[in-house]
Amino acid sequence: QFLRFLLTIFFFILGLNLFGQVPFLGGSNVSGSLSVTLVLAVAAFLVVNISGNAHYWGHIVWMPGVPAWLKIAILTPVEIIGVFIKPITLMLRLFANITAGHMVMIIFVSLIFIARDAAGDGIAWLTSVGSIALTMFMMAIELLVAFIQAFVFTILTAAYLNASTEESHDHDHSDSHEHAAAH
Repeated sequence: QFLRFLLTIFFFILGLNLFGQVPFLGGSNVSGSLSVTLVLAVAAFLVVNISGNAHYWGHIVWMPGVPAWLKIAILTPVEIIGVFIKPITLMLRLFANITAGHMVMIIFVSLIFIARDAAGDGIAWLTSVGSIALTMFMMAIELLVAFIQAFVFTILTAAYLNASTEESHDHDHSDSHEHAAAH
């Protein structure tokens, strides 16, 4: 039911992440922008909560089998806060992981200029060899991170969608106990 939505999210994030890896052409860190990740998280939030069935909302607002005072005082407020924390964590996770990799590459490249200012051109040439090697290694790692972050965002959204649309498991357990006792 939600396959098109999930595939759209996955390939959109993957495309942004891979485009951000192309030096001098793209190089834009679009997934490292809070505004982009916010829009993605809000889209996931809306689809999850609009698709939520009565069972989902019943467990958020009024959990069966729990004393009323505990529901009102603790569980319901925590569950409602949790509904809003899920998209925030989706947003921040994608933003932080993409930004961190780009920041590390910027730091490695800046070492060249720091070494030149501190010790002169000779040291800067030596530092540039190490910095370029480390930056290339980080770019390879960033390719892996591009796929992983698209996958993680999509799989967490799918898990939230599954939780909001699953049917109630409330049924008579006496048949299963009798069946287990027979064996």
